[in-house]
Amino acid sequence: EREGGRERGRERPGEKQPRTLSAYLAGLPGPRALPNAAMDRVLQYNFGYLPPRSGLASDLPLSHLAADILGPRSKKMKTATPVEAQNNSGAKAALERRCVNYVRVLSAEMVQAANSGHPGAPMGCAPMAHVLWTSVMSYDPKDPRWPNRDRFVLSNGHACALLYSMLHLTGYDVSIDDLKKFRQLDSLTPGHPENVVTPGVEVSTGPLGQGISNGVGLAMAQAHLGATFNREGFSIIDNFTFVICGDGCMQEGISSEACSLAGHLGLGRLIVLYDDNKIQIDGSTSLAFTEDVGKRYESYGWQVLTVHDGDSSLESLRIAIERAQADLFRPTLIKVSTTIGFGSAKQGTAGVHGAPIGHADLAAMKTSFGFDEKESFVVPDDVQQAFRAAGAAGTAKHAAWKALLAGYALKYPELAAEFERRRTGALPTGWREALSQITFDKPLATRQSSQVVLNKLCEVMPELVGGSADLTPSNLTKFKGAADFQAASPEGRYIRFGVREHAMAALCNGMLAYGFLRPFCATFLNFFGYAAGAVRVSALSHFGVIYIATHDSIGLGEDGPTHQPIEALLHLRATPNLLTIRPADAKEVVGAYMIAMDKSTTPTVIALSRQGCANLAASSAEKVAQGAYVLAAPTGGPPQLVLIGTGSEVQTLEAAMNQLSDVRVQLVSMPCWELFDEQTLEYKRSVLPPGVPILAMEALSSEGWCKYAHAVIGMRSFGCSAPAKEVQKRFGFTPENAVQKARDLLKFYDNKPAPCLYDRADN
Repeated sequence: EREGGRERGRERPGEKQPRTLSAYLAGLPGPRALPNAAMDRVLQYNFGYLPPRSGLASDLPLSHLAADILGPRSKKMKTATPVEAQNNSGAKAALERRCVNYVRVLSAEMVQAANSGHPGAPMGCAPMAHVLWTSVMSYDPKDPRWPNRDRFVLSNGHACALLYSMLHLTGYDVSIDDLKKFRQLDSLTPGHPENVVTPGVEVSTGPLGQGISNGVGLAMAQAHLGATFNREGFSIIDNFTFVICGDGCMQEGISSEACSLAGHLGLGRLIVLYDDNKIQIDGSTSLAFTEDVGKRYESYGWQVLTVHDGDSSLESLRIAIERAQADLFRPTLIKVSTTIGFGSAKQGTAGVHGAPIGHADLAAMKTSFGFDEKESFVVPDDVQQAFRAAGAAGTAKHAAWKALLAGYALKYPELAAEFERRRTGALPTGWREALSQITFDKPLATRQSSQVVLNKLCEVMPELVGGSADLTPSNLTKFKGAADFQAASPEGRYIRFGVREHAMAALCNGMLAYGFLRPFCATFLNFFGYAAGAVRVSALSHFGVIYIATHDSIGLGEDGPTHQPIEALLHLRATPNLLTIRPADAKEVVGAYMIAMDKSTTPTVIALSRQGCANLAASSAEKVAQGAYVLAAPTGGPPQLVLIGTGSEVQTLEAAMNQLSDVRVQLVSMPCWELFDEQTLEYKRSVLPPGVPILAMEALSSEGWCKYAHAVIGMRSFGCSAPAKEVQKRFGFTPENAVQKARDLLKFYDNKPAPCLYDRADN
């Protein structure tokens, strides 16, 4: 609260008394009447400071809190106050307009040079980007990974010419030549932002709705880490997350899922600027999108602000962002009315959305904005100096933060050491040994084995955070001693995602992108279809999220074909840079988690059974890393038949092997196709010998097994509703059927060698 009776962002004429903390909380929507202990945690998380109990009386004026608590961060907010905006000299205001207009020109030039791209949104959003990058955000172009930088997400990723322009102008390692190579092969400026390609890009965006959901995940990470590491006088994690998004993001269901949870969690350091230009590819948004977005977000528990002139009023943008930063108990949506393609002859139409504006239009726009129409990709000196000054200011903020961190390390050496370990991505000493010591004395469903392993992992690995999409009792993901992550307890490590599978995966992407955390999430394997878009982005982004997929086959039984996965695993296996592991027993579950933790740049899906799985005598946690390995080799000569399976079907094949006493059988467990494909040809031949018939069994789709097996017992239809054993018998997942199919296969290849399926010219 400012002195003089004015709350940030709200005029209160005639009010004589300063507003109190209790009054402030009472005026917010939702359950804000918090007990003292909960309020301590809220203040610790939001401000990095815990006042004495005697200083937190219910009638404490907010102005006192501002003076005592906001401290270093309040200085940051003062970089963009309305007073400063009003006092700008005419020359400074003119320079700012010139900077904004040059960003519009530069973005349009990139699209024109590539003869491909989306100029409209960058031209319309240029004022928002300018205010954020020159007046608001803390960032260091010389070190894009500074832990306490403000995070910026361009959710409408097709507008990436805007992001690349800002990165170049403020001094990131993105050159003018890189801008000229927009959308070209192997450039730093691909057609949509990719975090593994371009320095300064936090997350890969393009599929609409993913970025805003990643932003929620980034804000969750900040909330959790601030509550974990901040101490009085040392707010080492207090950054904001800023998102620019468009109408398309608002229409996608994933954004509703994510933003609903953001409101519930009170993520006050999340600020979304909504480019409300009322145009989409098909034309006006009135064709399909007429809801009141602001009311919807208010119902989520967000603060909603409006900037009516987003094309030119930089002061209005600054004031709105300042108001957003002042409310640390609610995320904020700022509706910014803009004109798509501002400055083009096609402005305000769908025609400027996804095609170059044309050379003549570009030249006319340059002239109208006061630039030389004959020059291309030439940054005026005054514009360059203005943006580079903003970048240099960020570098200075980084230096001040380093000094703060040094003081923190002196006062809190153990916390500082843990902070540094997590920053580097190093895993805790002894974590693998802790998993190796787990023993299992009875058969368990692999989801139950997973719970045992997860308990041990979370005990030794404090960066592991996650939860379930409202299936905790079924997924068995709640680990011992876990506190819930809630608005009043952001230090909690267990996340109640609710029935929001798609957002759940995207939030995990955002949390992992932040750093310092290793997120996991869970639902039934079949429902990962809902999350597929975000899982794909995990793989593309090299985010090692751990996906726990229980009820992994028709073996889940009575829930029937709506819940029984058939094609789900095939889809996941076809995704590049994604591991799918279906362990056969408890030891293989241990191995699956070991691999998942090691693969920090590859997401892992661990598919787990509902039904019990016997502990196989020769199974191995370590051999899971080879993708497939021999569980039992025949005596008395080379194998005449190979039986290969995954998950719960391996025990069925073991029983079939015991019934084939007259055949030399080699039994193989194949928990991970992708890891087996990485092995040497020599190793593959030792597991699946050339010339030997191979029979596979998996209670999911049979598609894809032709790479490894000559015959498959798999699913070629949807399942049915019945007890698990009856379903398995109906579709042939029994030892007796495996024996019959094995004998049929041996008869088919009688007196002729079976072809080697994996030794191919295209391998």
